[in-house]
Amino acid sequence: MRTTVRLDDALYREIKATAARAGRPVGEVIADALRAFVAADRGSPRAVAELPVWHGDGLLPGVDASTNASLRAAMDEGVSLDASR
Repeated sequence: MRTTVRLDDALYREIKATAARAGRPVGEVIADALRAFVAADRGSPRAVAELPVWHGDGLLPGVDASTNASLRAAMDEGVSLDASR
């Protein structure tokens, strides 16, 4: 299959030099690099961000978890929604 890709000039010069040293066409070198990238991506699990954990005793005093307004006020520390945009 033929396709067109845009490569940085410096990267293309490196690929071309690598292909020349190996006595191979540039397209083969690029295809091999993409195969290696896809194989590595397929085999590696996705990184999962570690989330912070709070080991407290519950909600802050005055926060009612049953109302959005109370939770928003506690999260925004009194900053209005319009001011935080």
